[in-house]
Amino acid sequence: MKLKVSFLFFCLLIQSHSFAQNFDKPDLEFVCELKVSTDKMQSVGMTAHGERRIIPITGGTFEGPKLKGIVLNGGADYQFANKENTRTEIEAIYTIKTDDGVVIHIRNVGLVFKTKEAVASMAKGEPIDWNKMYFRAAPKFDAPNDSKYDWMNNAIFVCKGIPDKGFVRIQVWKVL
Repeated sequence: MKLKVSFLFFCLLIQSHSFAQNFDKPDLEFVCELKVSTDKMQSVGMTAHGERRIIPITGGTFEGPKLKGIVLNGGADYQFANKENTRTEIEAIYTIKTDDGVVIHIRNVGLVFKTKEAVASMAKGEPIDWNKMYFRAAPKFDAPNDSKYDWMNNAIFVCKGIPDKGFVRIQVWKVL
């Protein structure tokens, strides 16, 4: 019995030590803010995964310390909306063109989660503080290898979305 108690204490000591370790969290470097304009949402209807929505991307702009330009017309945000759980899975696929003429493809996968209180406020037409909502994604950039934007092919990015009047602001950071 004494051996079992000693072994249990040893296991708890090791477990608590492993959680007490200091980990260096990754830093983030601001890349750009996109202002993406969209057209009216189209609903495919209910599917096995939820309501399938398609929101056409019609244009916009972006700017950051290392790049700026326009969002090209022709992409879309493909969504699965689960109204009961107030969450929407998003996958936006579109292209941008830098001010020096380089075209970059973006595939942005993420999640929008609204509290039930926020949904009730929206139903009443009240303004929503989108900084308090969870609208996060992980964009993946495909830039030409022979361009000065090749660095975008070799990094992980995260972003925060904020719906605004007439467009969606997408703030992008590189994970260092």
